[in-house]
Amino acid sequence: MTEKNTQNVEITAVEEVYAKRKKIYPRQVTGLFASLRFSGVLSLLGLYYLGPLMQWNGRQAILFDLPARKFYIFEWIFWPQDFIYLAALLIIAAIALFLVTALAGRVWCGYACPQTVWTEAFLWIERKVEGSRAKQIKLDKKGWSWGKFRIKFTKHFIWITFSLLTGFVFVGWFTPITELTARTLSFELGPWEAFWIFFYGFATYGNAGWMREQVCMYMCPYARFQSAMFDKNTLVISYDEERGEPRGPRKKGSDYQTDGKGACVDCSLCVQVCPTGIDIRDGLQYQCIGCAACVDVCNEVMDKMGYQRNLVSYTTENALHGKKESFFRPRVLIYIILLSVISVALFTSIAQRVPLGLDVIRDRSSLYRETDDGMIENVYTLKIMNMDLKPHRYSLAVGGIDGLILKKQNKGIHVDSGAVLNYPVRIQAEADKLNAASTELMFYLNAIDDDALSVAKEGRFLGPVYK
Repeated sequence: MTEKNTQNVEITAVEEVYAKRKKIYPRQVTGLFASLRFSGVLSLLGLYYLGPLMQWNGRQAILFDLPARKFYIFEWIFWPQDFIYLAALLIIAAIALFLVTALAGRVWCGYACPQTVWTEAFLWIERKVEGSRAKQIKLDKKGWSWGKFRIKFTKHFIWITFSLLTGFVFVGWFTPITELTARTLSFELGPWEAFWIFFYGFATYGNAGWMREQVCMYMCPYARFQSAMFDKNTLVISYDEERGEPRGPRKKGSDYQTDGKGACVDCSLCVQVCPTGIDIRDGLQYQCIGCAACVDVCNEVMDKMGYQRNLVSYTTENALHGKKESFFRPRVLIYIILLSVISVALFTSIAQRVPLGLDVIRDRSSLYRETDDGMIENVYTLKIMNMDLKPHRYSLAVGGIDGLILKKQNKGIHVDSGAVLNYPVRIQAEADKLNAASTELMFYLNAIDDDALSVAKEGRFLGPVYK
């Protein structure tokens, strides 16, 4: 090969690697799965935008108050000490995703993924402003004019406004949205609040308005490892090649089998409606998000031609080849068992959770001291956390060593809702009751007005050992 030919090959390779993105114009489709997807998108967007407006006992029902390190979910308040619950929820979400993927492929991507949900919203806006797929293609091919500028400006103005609203609501999950609204209208937003509104708005505008399928195809790791969770009984979008080939156009009502053709009329509508621009007839591809738009449009064509439906359908590899299907496979059973055990453990733990925390911190400046009357004294600071929705008064007691004397500031301990109280106490014990240099003792904290609120915490009492 000559040096000139080598250079040409290198240039061609670079052009393929860095090929410019071709815009995809998904055709609007109607049908069962389109209706399900629309319902899912509407429900999830409604939950996102209206969620911060829900009130519960005079406050925002769901609020993740990061500065105060308190997370309100209806009647519960969670603290950083409750991080284990978040970890359990993430584990449950991961296992649930694995289970759904093993059973039904990428239905999460096609119906509930935030990228899909907001892309659908942006596509709806685009269709309302620019028109159908054909009109959009025609508009983009036209040279710039006042009419084209007006249409494009309107679309992007609505996109940006919607994106900023999305960023505003996002911050509203972490800052009470009524306060956030008041500060926004009076131009008194804090720097971090303003940053996250614009950052999240920019991310929404970029991902859903411009990048779209590129996020699913190149940025999302789920598309890369999903195949590890697939098996021959996993529901996927498939084209029945045996029934559809050889494909080709024909007149309506003609006997395609007599003409030696398959059921596929090669209309390419399945490609036109695909949000990632693939041809499902080429087989299962990692770019497929399982939205079933191709199923709806193909069924529509089959109905018009008078052919049997589900040339493209949700099916399994075993079903496609006439083999027996199995729902209860080992991996599915393992996912179900793990999901059930962890979910039951989590919700049981939350149900039995006592909204009262107690930490015992010994004074480390001195191990112990001997009082004038011969008692051995240790000093502690009790960190009392009232995680309930109302204030409480508490009583404190100690045990574990005979004859312990509790020296405290006052008889009642008052802690407001969501507050933390540092409460110093002194514990005295008779020297002859100590059998070791370090002895375990217990602190008992009980709410005076609610017997269900009680907690016990161990500590160590240090003193001399007399032989």
